[in-house]
Amino acid sequence: MSLSELPTDTATLRVIRAEDEHLAHNYHPLPVVVSRAEGAWVTDVEGKRYLDLLSAYSALNFGHGHPALVAAAQEQLARVTLTSRAYHSDRLGEFAFALAELCGKDLVLPMNTGAEAVETGIKVARAWGYRVKGIAPDAATIVVAHGNFHGRTTTIVGFSDDPVSHDDFGPYGGGFVHVPYGDAAAIEAAIDDNTAAVLIEPIQGEAGVIIPPEGYLRAVREICTRRGVLFIADEIQSGLGRVGTTFACDREEVVPDVYLLGKALGGGIVPVSAVVADRDVLGVIRAGEHGSTFGGNPLAAAVGTRVVEMLQTGEFQKRAAALGEHLEAKLGELVGRGVTEVRIAGLWAGIDIDPAVGTGREVAERLLARGVLAKDTHGQTLRIAPPLVIRATELDWAVEQLKLVLAG
Repeated sequence: MSLSELPTDTATLRVIRAEDEHLAHNYHPLPVVVSRAEGAWVTDVEGKRYLDLLSAYSALNFGHGHPALVAAAQEQLARVTLTSRAYHSDRLGEFAFALAELCGKDLVLPMNTGAEAVETGIKVARAWGYRVKGIAPDAATIVVAHGNFHGRTTTIVGFSDDPVSHDDFGPYGGGFVHVPYGDAAAIEAAIDDNTAAVLIEPIQGEAGVIIPPEGYLRAVREICTRRGVLFIADEIQSGLGRVGTTFACDREEVVPDVYLLGKALGGGIVPVSAVVADRDVLGVIRAGEHGSTFGGNPLAAAVGTRVVEMLQTGEFQKRAAALGEHLEAKLGELVGRGVTEVRIAGLWAGIDIDPAVGTGREVAERLLARGVLAKDTHGQTLRIAPPLVIRATELDWAVEQLKLVLAG
């Protein structure tokens, strides 16, 4: 349902009009106003329920209002929520230990948003390049991939090749070398004596759930080790159970030098992100060189610790893998019937819509009218990332709604 089709006197329209008048127009949301949510379902201000197939871009891997996460937050809210890093808190060490153990690394540098984690990773890589590798001052470079999406700060959009993210926000700093995504040989060719790191998404999410060729991550790992550069994996969307493994790098049994984590790390309750690496990498950061007032706050640490505990059981990874196979079979039936291609890893799928049917946005709006929430990306792709608590029957119902939408 498009905005023009909404009745003029609805609560939905009143809220949307208020936002339209007082919010910067940096998003183009679907015309639905959510007021309550539980599990894989949300309810709008009119009382209509929708199946959420977006999970706030994978921030809600454990669904809306997971009881264990809500309990952790409520308990901590009654104790202390913020100290800043000027003091110690009784929750931060526990969180750092648990997350480091989950990643198989030594140290954690906590931040808030995914973009902050990426910015922090860039700073760490440059400091490591100068202080450990011996790169000349201000000469360090980082190899990045075409089609990347690592956030929207000015540093990050400076090395984006998406015009919507990049254009009209310069001038930008240098220090980034672009190569085609999925091409390990191009990474090898781009590395020189000034290269500090290779920064890639193991699966590119915003680009449309682009899955690299088998063996790509293993090749990147081998090249980085042999050439003496850091392998930084942006697992902000792909990590923490989404693809059927704890991290997307696990699909090829690869361990990067640096994990960048966020989104689901906060359980959909608070923004939590982190850079996780061994001491010989993350130890290059000295007191006073980097920080955040809210990074590692007690509330975030309490929720983040519970997220890690839930992942340590392996339950959510197994659900994502099994349900992903089920979803892949269902979506595969739509290829040639309004869908040109499906790419799927665990419970994360990019569905390319036949232009004859409509754009990704138009299909998302038609799904909205049928009680399903999904979102388009890059024109013709419908991207879905259901909460890992979703049921197979709910997935079947959602695919049936998509089938009806594609049939017109």
